[in-house]
Amino acid sequence: MTALEGEPAVLDPAHTALVLVDLMDRITALPLAPRTGEQVLDVSKELAGSFRAAGAPVVLVRVERPGVATQPPGSALVAGLAHDGDLVVVKRTIGGFHRTGLHELLAERGVTTLVFGGIATNLGVESTARAASDHGYELLFVEDAMAALTEDEHRAAVALNFPRLGRVVTASAIGFG
Repeated sequence: MTALEGEPAVLDPAHTALVLVDLMDRITALPLAPRTGEQVLDVSKELAGSFRAAGAPVVLVRVERPGVATQPPGSALVAGLAHDGDLVVVKRTIGGFHRTGLHELLAERGVTTLVFGGIATNLGVESTARAASDHGYELLFVEDAMAALTEDEHRAAVALNFPRLGRVVTASAIGFG
C-alpha cells in the first residue's frame, strides 16, 4: 500500500526538511494542472506551517535566469511564503542542487529526509528530487502540493518516476512523531 492510499508518513522533525520549488508569482500564475498555482500554494503554506511548528526546516527554492541583469517580473517568492528561519536557495538550472549549496545546508542540519512540493512537478521538483536521490536522501512527494503545465506531465512524474525515487503521499498523510 502506498501512502497515497492512506498509509501515514510519520516523520522525525530533527532529520526532515520540506523543499518547495519555484513558488514564485510568475510560475504560480501559469495555467497548470491538475490544480491551479493557488491550490498548490494553499497546500504548500499549510505544510510549511506544520514543518515550522514541528521545528523542521523549510527550504524555498526559486529560479533566476542566468546571464541577465534583471529578472522578469514575478521572480520573487510569493508574498507571505517565506518566514524567518526558512532557507532560501536560488538556482540557475532546472534542479535545486547544482551549485546552490543546498546539500551542504541540509547536511549541516542533519537532514536525511526531504519532502517535496512545488511547480512544475516534472521539471523543477523532479530534477531537484533526482539530485537529492543521488545524494542519498530519503524522499517523499506530496502529490497535492504540486502541479505541472499539463495533467499528463504531472501524472507521469507522480505515477512513473517518483515511486522509483521515494514515496508519493498526500499532505493529509504527513505527520511528525
